[in-house]
Amino acid sequence: MSEQQTAGALPVENKAVKRETSFRMPYRFEIDPTGRDSPWWVTLAAIILALIACGIFISLNGMNPIAVYGKMLKGAFGSTFGLTETLVKAIPLLLCGIGVSFAYRISVWNIGAEGQFLAGAMAATAITVYFPHLPMYVSIPVMLVASMAAGGVWGLLTAIPKTYFQVNELITSLMLNYVALLALNYAVFGPWKDPKGFNFPGSPMFTAAQSLPTWGTSRLHLGIIFAVAALLLYAFVIRYTRYGYELRLIGANAEAARNAGIRISKHVLIVMMISGALAGLAGMSEVSGVAHRLMYGISPGYGYTAIIVAWLAKLNPLSLVVSSVLFGGLIVGGYSVQTIGLPSSTSSMIQGAILFFLIAGGMAGKFRIRSNR
Repeated sequence: MSEQQTAGALPVENKAVKRETSFRMPYRFEIDPTGRDSPWWVTLAAIILALIACGIFISLNGMNPIAVYGKMLKGAFGSTFGLTETLVKAIPLLLCGIGVSFAYRISVWNIGAEGQFLAGAMAATAITVYFPHLPMYVSIPVMLVASMAAGGVWGLLTAIPKTYFQVNELITSLMLNYVALLALNYAVFGPWKDPKGFNFPGSPMFTAAQSLPTWGTSRLHLGIIFAVAALLLYAFVIRYTRYGYELRLIGANAEAARNAGIRISKHVLIVMMISGALAGLAGMSEVSGVAHRLMYGISPGYGYTAIIVAWLAKLNPLSLVVSSVLFGGLIVGGYSVQTIGLPSSTSSMIQGAILFFLIAGGMAGKFRIRSNR
């Protein structure tokens, strides 16, 4: 038989081809856990959306949002007085923001800058209370060292439980803020209360030898030099030193840093001490350069606002300057709108809205659209 006849004699099995008819979406959403940094336009969009959202609430009170924002802008940046006041508010924000950024570099969430600020302010005031006759060239350096030491110790009170007992730093740093606030209230209502202060809760006024020098007739004081020096040191350490490289490595991949022989616990202790010391220096600058006394409500929330400053700047040194000046202007602008019938807390509302939209933008930046094909 031929090959064709043989092939034709064999039984041929016909199999039906099955085809899937189920519907599949062409794309899907996924969360990328490595997507840490959102693009710059997300930050800009967060600020714009915050202004729009707050503008709605302002308009509900019968005010023109554009006029209100113009009033704030003019009050903060429209005159020499407003500009210097903005810089005065930016000094503690920048110092606390740098301290918070140090901690965030290794993913340690320091929420306690407010308490560290108050600890530094109390330590500086203690020098004036117990050593009132020191000359300026002694009192200012001693106050500076005391404030940084107190803030650093306050930071270690968060770092030690985290390092050795795995206690969440969010809880301890936040709770220590209230401890510091109660300690300040005890001091200004109790042993440090000025007997000549007409029952005002505050320490005696600092002398000229205990006050930071100012520029001309403005309130802009020597603390701005401290802030600029801290910023330059932060930028240099992070970018050009081995220690900064290790911090960046820990923040990027803690497990890889541990396998490389880096002692993460040691870095947590050091970073929290540095973070607290910078916030404590901000407290000293405020009591010695602006208030010239320790008093109830010495901080309008600088430590908490510094968290937004660091988030907005994405821990970048130059961006920290911009964001601290921006939020300093918001605080000063909040005082300006009181003349048109709005409370100064308007600026706090805008700050909170910016943080809300920043967090939302950061989360949205982690979503990725993937193809199902």
